[in-house]
Amino acid sequence: MHKGRLNVKGFWSKAVLAAMLALPATAHAQIYGQFTGAETVPTGGHVFGAYVHASEDLFGLVSQLRLSFYPNVDFGFQGGLNRIEVAGDDQTTLRVGGDLKFLILKGNLLDLGAGGALGVETGDGFSVLTLGPSVVVSKNFALGSGAGIIPYASMGMFFSNENLGDNQSSDFSIPFRFGSEFKLSPEIKLVAEIQLRAGDEINDDFSFVTGVNLPF
Repeated sequence: MHKGRLNVKGFWSKAVLAAMLALPATAHAQIYGQFTGAETVPTGGHVFGAYVHASEDLFGLVSQLRLSFYPNVDFGFQGGLNRIEVAGDDQTTLRVGGDLKFLILKGNLLDLGAGGALGVETGDGFSVLTLGPSVVVSKNFALGSGAGIIPYASMGMFFSNENLGDNQSSDFSIPFRFGSEFKLSPEIKLVAEIQLRAGDEINDDFSFVTGVNLPF
């Protein structure tokens, strides 16, 4: 897989742009996005998320399930489908991944979390394995009546290995994610996230995500 895959134009690009304008910002770090702040899911709790992911050459849908069995530790499982161009052909690819996140610090100024993630993207004749650690900082601004805003920023150090036919290549990148969760109620959080990938030779340098997190 390389840059210059599939230009998202026409209806889809307009739809995604409209969604971005409707959702003031985005967010979660895990392998394909941060989607949440530094705070972990409460012990015994669950969060389901669904997101639209778009860049110049990619349009995809991804979902996530997060859960926790221990205080200040949670697990995430992600999966989704993308429409991209691989070796000149348009393809639908499958993405699956998982991550572990620890809440290191919950302070008056910022919350700090860290963890690691692993993901695989597969298509016809190619695959990409990505793994690495990340850190995330966030701040919870309560607005009353269960509402609030949680802006966050994360940085990762990801190693990727790509297999395309008989060719194999490796890549190291430092992705940055900037976003927010917009808490409408304890059960509904809108998400918006901008992703920047420094040094990434496999994926687009800029993309964005919009979606929703649903704690249950």
